[in-house]
Amino acid sequence: MTDRKTELAENLARVEERIASACAAAGRRRDEVTLIVVTKTYPASDVRLLHALGVRHVAENRDQDAAPKAAACADLDLTWHFVGQLQTNKVRSVAGYADMVQSVDRSKLIGSLSAAAVRAERELGCLIQVALDAESGARGERGGVAPDGIEELAALVAEAPGLRLDGLMTVAPLAGEYAGRQRAAFERLVEFSSRLRADHPAANMVSAGMSADLEEAVAAGATHVRVGTAVLGVRPRLG
Repeated sequence: MTDRKTELAENLARVEERIASACAAAGRRRDEVTLIVVTKTYPASDVRLLHALGVRHVAENRDQDAAPKAAACADLDLTWHFVGQLQTNKVRSVAGYADMVQSVDRSKLIGSLSAAAVRAERELGCLIQVALDAESGARGERGGVAPDGIEELAALVAEAPGLRLDGLMTVAPLAGEYAGRQRAAFERLVEFSSRLRADHPAANMVSAGMSADLEEAVAAGATHVRVGTAVLGVRPRLG
């Protein structure tokens, strides 16, 4: 366990250095960017070690893994982010532990999240997931609403009991005009964020960038980066 804590500490330090350097290069303050460690496939023991090392934001993408892990770490002051594509039959469970759902991309999901949040007497932060590879009216290959659907979903979240509109999220697309152009993709998301804030000033969160492209996300203006492999190592294969 001590060896694992040392490994995580060293990895965190390297990621922290990358974020700090990217902020400096972009003329931003380090405290403008929040690190979310994506702990999917890793055990609750790693979450506890990360907490001891100062991590306060963790993310999961599968409810069947996240729910027991969150329960095992319920005594820790952590903010849990759900970042995976979310099916409505998992919403009630997710609403029990997640503080924020970053993958809101359709009206049916908003209705389910609202009902579950009210039932659980909790407020869920929501990010609209934007698919930069999606045509009008369609969803992206990795989830997300087409850019022209942002406004409608944002209004639904803002009006929904138990939900709070916090901003936008994207995953760098693998196809389309932004494939291989992470910086341009993230800059586009920041443009959408600026428009969103005209009607929803508090929705100022921009979640973009992962282990391979966090520098591009910071340069573009992301407020949160989601880093897994660079902190935890190469993920074990899922059975």
